[in-house]
Amino acid sequence: MTRRRLTPDEIALWRKVARSTEKLHPDRGMVSPVARESEPSTEKRASIDPFEIGQKTGETRPVREQPSPARPTQETVRMDRKSFGKLKRGKLKPEARIDLHGMTIDQAHPALMSFIMREHAKGRRLVLVITGKGRVRDEGGPIPVRPGVLRHNLPHWLSTPPLSQLVLQVTDAHLKHGGGGAFYVYLRRPR
Repeated sequence: MTRRRLTPDEIALWRKVARSTEKLHPDRGMVSPVARESEPSTEKRASIDPFEIGQKTGETRPVREQPSPARPTQETVRMDRKSFGKLKRGKLKPEARIDLHGMTIDQAHPALMSFIMREHAKGRRLVLVITGKGRVRDEGGPIPVRPGVLRHNLPHWLSTPPLSQLVLQVTDAHLKHGGGGAFYVYLRRPR
C-alpha cells in the first residue's frame, strides 16, 4: 500500500471539518500532545525495558486458539461408515433436491426449512441442497465480504433447531452432484 500526500484542498477541507466538531467530553481539559511532552509529568510513568526483535519476553501467557469455522467435512461421521463412503464417492443418488441459487438469505432459509421438513415427513433419507459457490463481490472495503453467503450459512441452519433433530449428516456433494456448490443432507429415519 502506498501513501500519497494530501493536496492543499484536502488539507483545507479537513481543517474545516475539524473546526466544526464538538468535544465528546467538554468537561475534560484538552492538552495538546506537544504541551504534554514539554511539561514535566507529576505522574509516575511505567518504565519500558528495551526490546530487540527476536528476543523472548520474560512472561509467557497461554495462547488462546481461535475456533475454526465449522465445516461440514470436518464433522465426525454420524451415519453408517459404509454408506458415508458411498455418499462421498457419489454412488448414492439423492432422492430430492432444492436449488437455492439466486435467493437471498431471507428467502433461502424458510425454503430450506420447509423442504427438509417436507422430505423428512415423506420418509426420504438423502437430499441434495444446491447453494452455488457464490460470487466474489468484495468491493475492497475495510470489512471483507465472504463469497457464498448461502454456502457459508447452510451448515449453521442445519445444525440449529428445528432442523438439527431431522438431520443426521451434512457433507459436500460429489462433483457429479454439484461439488463445492452443493451439499448432501442425510436425514434421520422418521419416527
